[in-house]
Amino acid sequence: MNLPELLSLSNQTFLTMLVIMDPIGLAPMYIALAGNRPAFERRRMALKAVLVAGGIILVFGLFGRALLDHLGISLGAFRTAGGVLLFLIALDMVFARQSGSKETSEEEEEAREREDISVFPLAIPLIAGPGTLASMMILTGDAHGDPALLTAVFGVTGAVLWMCYVALRLSGRITQVIGVTGVHVVTRILGVLLCALAVQFVADGVMELLQLRR
Repeated sequence: MNLPELLSLSNQTFLTMLVIMDPIGLAPMYIALAGNRPAFERRRMALKAVLVAGGIILVFGLFGRALLDHLGISLGAFRTAGGVLLFLIALDMVFARQSGSKETSEEEEEAREREDISVFPLAIPLIAGPGTLASMMILTGDAHGDPALLTAVFGVTGAVLWMCYVALRLSGRITQVIGVTGVHVVTRILGVLLCALAVQFVADGVMELLQLRR
């Protein structure tokens, strides 16, 4: 492990997780789902959602590679599949379409009527969705078991989760300040960045698969 490699993986982790989790985009969704609840309950649900999502992400980061090995799936194949998945999510973000990784309108309506929305749909799939879990497994694979690199991946991911918590806590103010149009603009910009990251994941995965065949 060297410093440039550490900084590179940290930057990649931050950009990837920031784009996929999309803290700013969570704000209006949270307002729609929990806006009529008391302030103390919204705080409790925001904290619980982030902790649950963090636990799920941690498990996938630590044991995801072992699961792939058990199933006989190479990291290159998973990286390629994850890149394709992220690209589809990015297209939904850019064109403001309903993403398959998010809840459907029926699920969203059901969530409004739930006593506790912190686990579903807030933690899963809004924060720890398929794209987040796939990215975590790819990023921890890039660490190659190096303790310093793994610490960087988990630490940076934790920082993005903290940003998600802050965004949930300040969801009302964020929506008031930037408005619905502002949220859409931010989401589209992040979607373009995610497209580029997804293409890079696919390219790296294909290269790994080609090397395995030699």
